[in-house]
Amino acid sequence: MSDTLRLSDALDRVKPSATIAVTTKANELKRAGHDVIGLGAGEPDFDTPDNIKEAAIQAIRDGKTKYTPADGIPELKEAICAKFQRENELTYTPGQIHIAPGGKPVIYNAFVATLNPGDEVIIPAPYWVSYPDMALMAGGTPVPVACGPNANYKLTPEALEAAITPNTKWLLLNSPSNPTGAAYTREELRGLADVLLRHPHVWTLTDDMYEHLVYDDFEYFTIAQVEPKLYDRTLTVNGVSKAYAMTGWRIGYAGGPEKLITAMRKVISQTTSNPCSISQWAAVEALNGPQDFLPERRAVYQKRRDMVVAGLNAAEGLTCATPEGAFYVYPSCAGVIGKTSPSGKRIDSDKDFAAELLEQEKVAIVFGEAFGLSPAFRVSYATSTEALQEALTRIQRFCANLT
Repeated sequence: MSDTLRLSDALDRVKPSATIAVTTKANELKRAGHDVIGLGAGEPDFDTPDNIKEAAIQAIRDGKTKYTPADGIPELKEAICAKFQRENELTYTPGQIHIAPGGKPVIYNAFVATLNPGDEVIIPAPYWVSYPDMALMAGGTPVPVACGPNANYKLTPEALEAAITPNTKWLLLNSPSNPTGAAYTREELRGLADVLLRHPHVWTLTDDMYEHLVYDDFEYFTIAQVEPKLYDRTLTVNGVSKAYAMTGWRIGYAGGPEKLITAMRKVISQTTSNPCSISQWAAVEALNGPQDFLPERRAVYQKRRDMVVAGLNAAEGLTCATPEGAFYVYPSCAGVIGKTSPSGKRIDSDKDFAAELLEQEKVAIVFGEAFGLSPAFRVSYATSTEALQEALTRIQRFCANLT
């Protein structure tokens, strides 16, 4: 009977998530008894703060376990409005706030609500693996724009201008970036904003999920904050997953024009409906409660970043820039392409490099092809210092053994 099932044509346009696939493979090897170090997952190794967990427990005790409004409870919308005002100088009303089960559904809901066949989404590359596929599933056309190491992995005003067409619907900006950790300065956002002001048909979706993870006194800005004239055509996306170590709680949110938010509410009302009620009350505490742990954790991440950058640059054939934020680095492996591993396998791509590194040294990374820019790979340093030190030793040994 399964042979009679015809799958959706839309499914042919998308690929499975490479980051999830790498993590799944690493976990399978671990269960089989292998000593695998996973550097593929974009997930903090810190625990959710206790005050947030207690708020969730109290919500359960108070019976706050029923359906909520489709796109979030009023109390969380008010907390989000306060956060945007306090941290980003952006003024939103609760009617301009959308809450969904994670940042990914927020972006997907926006695309479903706005994209028609032929509409284009400009996506700087390297990009988070899900961006192009979400645009495709929603009926749009992703337009990757290569932003290599010479541009510090950031979109320039000139590249943006060249990519815009009459069909452009969205520019998708992610700062700090997954996978590179690159973050846009106020001046860099100002340059992009000047281009966007010349093209009023282009909207901006800015994914700010790693906002609180910036280093070396970097000052964070989001584009609607830099250029208020873009406020009426910007969707500012954020969430509690990364800063508050709440990945499994699944709460993402956005602020934007009320017409867009109303359309997104229609989408979520007919798909997932409301995010978990308990997670919403936990998110209220996350946003309204103490924030003093953020600098402490940020300092730990910065030390790990510096250690990982130094260790990767010490590996033969690898070069790694120092990113401004997030908990990723994106080293080039151009210097090992064409070499051969001790197993006899020739390294012809970053995908080969990642596969052989996992096979030979049991270190799991994500190959750059999945992020739209090769030859490179992504390393997540959101894991213990001890594990990172051992992984770097293995990566250096692997590269030294290539011939």
